[in-house]
Amino acid sequence: MNATGKDILGVIRDHLNLNDYRKVHWEGSFEEYLDIVRDNPEVTRTAYQRLYDMILSHGVDDRQENKEKTTRYKFFTEFGEKHDDAVFGLDRILMQLVNAFKSAAFEYGTERRVLLLHGPVGSSKSTIARLLKRGLEEYARTDAGMLFSFRWKGPDDTWLKDPMHSEPLQLIPPTMRPAIIARLSETFGDKARYPFQIKGDLSPYSRFMFNERLAKYQGDISAMLANEIQVYRLILSEQDRIGIGTFQPKDEKNQDSTELTGDINYRKIAEFGSDSDPRAFNFDGELNIANRGLVEFIEVLKLDVAFLYDLLGASQEHKIKPKKFAQTDIDEVILAHTNEPEYRRLQNNEFMEALRDRTVKIDVPYVTRLSDEIKIYEKSFNTERVRGKHIAPHTIEVAAMWAVLTRLEQPKHANLTLLQKMKLYNGKSLPGFTEDNIIELKREAPQEGMHGISPRYIQDKVSNALVAHPDEDNINPFMVMHELETGLRHHSLITNQDQLQHFKELLQVVRQEYEDVVKNEVQRAIAADEDALSRLCHNYIDNVKAYTQREKVRNRFTGGYDEPDERLMRSIEEKIDIPDSRKDDFRREIMNYIGALAIDGKKFDYKTNERLMKALELKLFEDQKDTIKLTSLVSNVVDKATQEKIDVVKGRLIKYYGYNESSATDVLTFVASIFARGQTKK
Repeated sequence: MNATGKDILGVIRDHLNLNDYRKVHWEGSFEEYLDIVRDNPEVTRTAYQRLYDMILSHGVDDRQENKEKTTRYKFFTEFGEKHDDAVFGLDRILMQLVNAFKSAAFEYGTERRVLLLHGPVGSSKSTIARLLKRGLEEYARTDAGMLFSFRWKGPDDTWLKDPMHSEPLQLIPPTMRPAIIARLSETFGDKARYPFQIKGDLSPYSRFMFNERLAKYQGDISAMLANEIQVYRLILSEQDRIGIGTFQPKDEKNQDSTELTGDINYRKIAEFGSDSDPRAFNFDGELNIANRGLVEFIEVLKLDVAFLYDLLGASQEHKIKPKKFAQTDIDEVILAHTNEPEYRRLQNNEFMEALRDRTVKIDVPYVTRLSDEIKIYEKSFNTERVRGKHIAPHTIEVAAMWAVLTRLEQPKHANLTLLQKMKLYNGKSLPGFTEDNIIELKREAPQEGMHGISPRYIQDKVSNALVAHPDEDNINPFMVMHELETGLRHHSLITNQDQLQHFKELLQVVRQEYEDVVKNEVQRAIAADEDALSRLCHNYIDNVKAYTQREKVRNRFTGGYDEPDERLMRSIEEKIDIPDSRKDDFRREIMNYIGALAIDGKKFDYKTNERLMKALELKLFEDQKDTIKLTSLVSNVVDKATQEKIDVVKGRLIKYYGYNESSATDVLTFVASIFARGQTKK
């Protein structure tokens, strides 16, 4: 049945929460606001304190990584995922950023600095800023994050908002503040997380209104506050330009500093008679409207020098200078970001020394951990988003692998390849390398992740692969690798031939790694006959037991007793590189392991020993591959019996490894060609 307009409106009504609306849009007297402050002093927090508490409100995970403690802030992952903006693989960088917020929240000095996110293009700088802005918007709507501003009573019962959303307690004159702070502090007890204070003076507009109304009440501030002021709940919103500002440089010839600090409203000059009357001024620059929240400067170092002067005062003194007015107090987080060329220009410009001195630089590199890089692409390329196309296993993985390899620096360790270094970073253990070695590898390459291929390039090429093969029902690693390689010729950020050649060589490394992975998958699919594996394991264990106890093995066909089958045991052990000199030790280890399980009342299963399971699978594959005649796929001449066996293997690839019918066929054909190539070489 088709839904009517009434039905649809009913859905809207079901989602209405009028109590929540009234709470968020609360308004009351100045006296009622003082009661709120008494019960909840955190409503008066500074912008940095509110931002820091917002991040903590989403929770943290403390973890140990390579012997170093790392704090993962769930705000950047769980909250980010909810808004399709999660940041992966930058835990240490984000920890450094949040520590800067914490320092600023407790007023250790960072609150007087511009926080500058610096890194290559596409390294999540904008994403981090966007998340912080969105997080503040949502936090301001919660009980924990509420804050307030005020408005003045105007003619005809209208109310005129303070244009800079100032804190209502700024209405208390500086001479009276110590007494008010002392009286309120007595009631707080342990409720105040930060030292309670009233900072900053009123905006020029509210200062004018204050003095005008104070004269009306002949100096009675108490009566004026009771009758002329209405306090209201402030909801931060970038869309409405309330507490969240964003500034993006334009053409240098068209830049105007009034975009930051406001400008004269010429239409109102005639009404109020002077261009220095604050009522004839628009306090709507980005630094004005971002008061109480956060302002983001996109590509800050492209700003004209005149803009940077405004930025210096805004960060160091928390003041701005609107045209024709005295310096005005602001309370906001100044977050900027820039890329490497612009930052180098800042370092080389002696006139920028003052800005450099007031900047806390936080490097935001590309991800260097493969599993995190994969998560970045899985946000965009998954079964929910990519409809009608199957993404073959390892497609996203090979693209991510190549991207990470381009960002790593060649290890100085002679016995370590770039691919192995990537695997170590991804948590894989390699013989001869400890956690201390990984720490050392990272220390000897401090610029790692500050160069290489950006995630945007990978996303573009995966998108190309999705649309470039309309007749295929899947995309596979070869399609993506082809797009990655052909796109390099036109990549605007590749500046020399050596770099291009290096990236192409890394693609060959990824191809070889993929070849090894799918070979192993097909081998395991062929050898995935659990009954056959179990029989082979049972046979091997019987022989090992007889060998270690110097006994004979009962022949189940003749009923007699034979010597342990050395040829069988070695054919399995050689699959996992057990040398002849170590065979006795390995066999004793297996028997000790079985004995330890028996003591605990557990039965041995080949699946519980990963090395033995791998050896058995490889042995079974070797025994079965000739009966399956996989190489016949290459010649397209497949008899019925072989086809049935191949279909069984294909079914296992689909069931256990995530392939669909066509991608399983493709990978079997590819691996068959590898085997055929190997036989030709032999």
